[in-house]
Amino acid sequence: MTYNYKFPHPAVTTDVVIFTIDEDSLKVLLVRRGHGPFEDRWALPGGFVEIDEDLESCALRELAEETGVTGVFLEQLYTFGAPQRDPRERVITVAYYALVPIDRLHPRPASDARDVGWFCCDSLPALAFDHADIVRMAQQRLCAKLQYSTIALQFMPGRFTLGELQRVYEIILGEPLDKRNFRKRLRAYDCLVDTGQQRRNGNHRPARLYTVKEPGAVRIVR
Repeated sequence: MTYNYKFPHPAVTTDVVIFTIDEDSLKVLLVRRGHGPFEDRWALPGGFVEIDEDLESCALRELAEETGVTGVFLEQLYTFGAPQRDPRERVITVAYYALVPIDRLHPRPASDARDVGWFCCDSLPALAFDHADIVRMAQQRLCAKLQYSTIALQFMPGRFTLGELQRVYEIILGEPLDKRNFRKRLRAYDCLVDTGQQRRNGNHRPARLYTVKEPGAVRIVR
């Protein structure tokens, strides 16, 4: 059935914020736009929702088309709808975010993206549209969720030390943590499994290696 609406209606897009930890920094995945508006400017992967497509399917499709990245779990972040955010027309975007270990993804430019790369969140280039605001909100959400969930485990490889996990928390929060209190919190979360293996780093004592008890799951803890 065809509908004729009295009022004009906006276009809808999705944008995706992919975070990782690399070289002791929180980084975000960006694409260089291959066409206008903001041609050659860095931006988040994303694009227009097709008429018969749900929002998350669009986000996953655009991510795959522009970066080659697939198989990530997305969580909806926020809807951005300032009237002038896109110079082409009235566009509302639904933003998603995801966390991945750096060794899991091998992004490559595809579709209408000229290039793709990881950028430190503390030193981003000038971004297209309002994507700097989207990254900033995603970073704030990540910091907040760190306080009441096991979300940081999404950054971890298959096996890791408690020191490496603590460093992930410190990078995201931007401050050092007390080792004893941090490990007390982890015990209360009951989210790790001791593999029975150890790894030596330099001249330090061997450190126990752990794995995530529920890979892919984010538990809310109070």
